[in-house]
Amino acid sequence: MYIWEHPHWPQFTLDDAKLAASLAAVRHEQGRLLGRMEALGFDLREEAHLKTLTRDVVKSSEIEGEILDASTVRSSIARRLGVDIGALKPADHHVDGIVEVMLDATGKYSEPLTEDRLFGWHSALFPTGRSGMTKISVGKWRDDTNGPMQVVSGAYGREKVHYTAPPAPRLIQEMQAFLEWFNAPTIGDPVIKAAQAHLWFVTLHPFDDGNGRIARAIADMALARSEGSPQRFYSMSAQIKAERNVYYTTLERTQKGTLDVSGWADWFLGCLHRAIEGAQDILSGIIAKAQFWERASKHALNDRQILVLNRLLDGFEGNMTSSKWAKIGKCSQDSANRDIASLIKLGLLEKGPSGGRSTHYVIV
Repeated sequence: MYIWEHPHWPQFTLDDAKLAASLAAVRHEQGRLLGRMEALGFDLREEAHLKTLTRDVVKSSEIEGEILDASTVRSSIARRLGVDIGALKPADHHVDGIVEVMLDATGKYSEPLTEDRLFGWHSALFPTGRSGMTKISVGKWRDDTNGPMQVVSGAYGREKVHYTAPPAPRLIQEMQAFLEWFNAPTIGDPVIKAAQAHLWFVTLHPFDDGNGRIARAIADMALARSEGSPQRFYSMSAQIKAERNVYYTTLERTQKGTLDVSGWADWFLGCLHRAIEGAQDILSGIIAKAQFWERASKHALNDRQILVLNRLLDGFEGNMTSSKWAKIGKCSQDSANRDIASLIKLGLLEKGPSGGRSTHYVIV
């Protein structure tokens, strides 16, 4: 029996005593992180917000097996937030759709979640009306034309069914109940509501595809409500990606269990706690970047040097060689070598540990 088959569905129950310590720890860390971010100042908060959203969009897609170009995602978010990051990558309609969903969910967290809004999110995720090569129903609830909605793994002919969602004829009534609950004043802690919202939506699985991404967007929306802020400084999707196997195991066990969802809520709180702890890396990087530019501001740098240094500070993948410098800066090899030599002399750049053909350069 799945939880949606229980006679009292969707009346979830929770063991408040079991969750009290985890909830208190998470709320403490939430407040602590927001306090540290508030002390950074507007520009650095915007940079942290941009980095977090980029990570969130990329990792939420990776959970579904879809790899997005992080720099394209970053450009799309920066364009919508009005953040100056220098050269923007060309728009990608698929990436723009995912970004629009996340920004709408968190930026307009206080607005009601409606059927029309969810249909808009779904249409943004699948602008071509297809999931890969498969045509799907977009901007509407699934109709189960091709059979029941199931979560399946394994090779063809040896499939394992992990979960079967409620039949399509129930969805209008089920989604109405979910939306009324989500938009109603919160009874209890709003972080617990975020955990329940994620579980409830992904259990209904109301769309042909994209249910996981939309469930995570709804959870982020609920978390934004819990903090009273549209700015995100930690990524639940990145942490779920890191714990993907445990996430799916916990979800499957909960969906085949009773209406007591304390186990799911406890895992969700732990995952959220670890996500907030992971945000310290972003915070440290933002502070290090600010300190670097404070030191570099004493010197006259050209536009190419500023561009490439920012790429390095933002987490450039691979090693920065003189040839890559020339390509990024759109200049000759000689100009790239002069840029690098100048920065080494100023003490802002240095050679990496390897030499010869592997010579590369790193920030001091």
